[in-house]
Amino acid sequence: MVSAAVLTAGLAVPAAAHPGRADFGRATLTGFASLPAETFVPGSEPSGAAIGAGPFNGIAAPFAHQPVQGFSGVVNRRDGTFDVLSDNGYGNKANSADFLLRVHRIKPDLRGGTVEVLGGFGLSDPDRHVPFPLTRADRVLTGADFDVESIQRMPDGTYWIGDEFGPWLLHFSAKGRLLQAPIALDGVRAPENPFLNGAQPDIASSKGFEGLVRSVDGRHLYPLLEGTVTGDTPGDLRFSEFDLRRGKYTGKRYVYRLESTANAIGDAIAVDRHRFLVIERDGGQGDTAKFKRIYLADTRDRDGDGLMDKTLVADLLDIANPKGLGGFGETLRFPFQTIEDVNLVDDRTLAVLNDNNFPFSSGRTAGKADDNEFITIRLSAPLHADKRAFR
Repeated sequence: MVSAAVLTAGLAVPAAAHPGRADFGRATLTGFASLPAETFVPGSEPSGAAIGAGPFNGIAAPFAHQPVQGFSGVVNRRDGTFDVLSDNGYGNKANSADFLLRVHRIKPDLRGGTVEVLGGFGLSDPDRHVPFPLTRADRVLTGADFDVESIQRMPDGTYWIGDEFGPWLLHFSAKGRLLQAPIALDGVRAPENPFLNGAQPDIASSKGFEGLVRSVDGRHLYPLLEGTVTGDTPGDLRFSEFDLRRGKYTGKRYVYRLESTANAIGDAIAVDRHRFLVIERDGGQGDTAKFKRIYLADTRDRDGDGLMDKTLVADLLDIANPKGLGGFGETLRFPFQTIEDVNLVDDRTLAVLNDNNFPFSSGRTAGKADDNEFITIRLSAPLHADKRAFR
């Protein structure tokens, strides 16, 4: 168990572990599949005009079509397919106006090592719920409007999505139509927020809702910020509670503390009423990647320090690969700059996906744009998850 850590010069100094709450052992790779970096939505519009000509990792821009890239959220549909959310496009508001926000349906073949794109749908606001000007007159949403980073599918087929530019919660129909006005988090505004009116933002750029959890009973959402709010302890992230029935925040929140102030979170998902899986990572890639982990975070705070308790579940830079899956050796490193997707497959198996930041990241092979990789790992022990976490 990794309990609360004392932060010194941005580095974590772990406190003593609690007896009986030891870290999990080494995880084992059970499946590998990848989607080539240069995969595009058939018949779609051109994209990438504002990123420069490149080449970037051997790929020139702009692109004739919309890339299928940047997986920043995942939904397990429990039929062998997954919904994956592309983020805002090319990394910031200024260069992503021609990237159309989209949810893709994919089907990984973990034996054959491939990922099939079955289709998907775009995000739009035809009913004019967004109270500020959008990039396009047709109200198709772009990466200059929102930076979507996390997603949950509800029993009625609608989707809740977490954004970083507000940060906002966004509620969409099953086909991507915005159903209500974006919902702000009181006291938190990003630099891209259009309602600053000259005020200073209190969270850094690209540090909004990176994780979004649906509670196992379906009553609440828990958006998790990627960065620290001004005035909070550096490295502490707010994990707020949103009541789906009342359509408002309850005022209750928990605190997830990063192991280093230089780290960030990548995704979060519920295990039961009190426990959540959280990806925590550094900003390195390839040989510079030193910290890519999944923690089990517990809201019950048994040590009384006001922080979520943390247990290390998997080190993504040290995954056992006894069968040599994916053509790798006995150890698989998942060395990507941004790892932004985790999902429960069963009580001991997790699906993990990277955001390949197309065409900029090259964590797998230096000088080559990263593919979108989809892996499954078996944990060394069961999670004893609530059965409702698999719905």
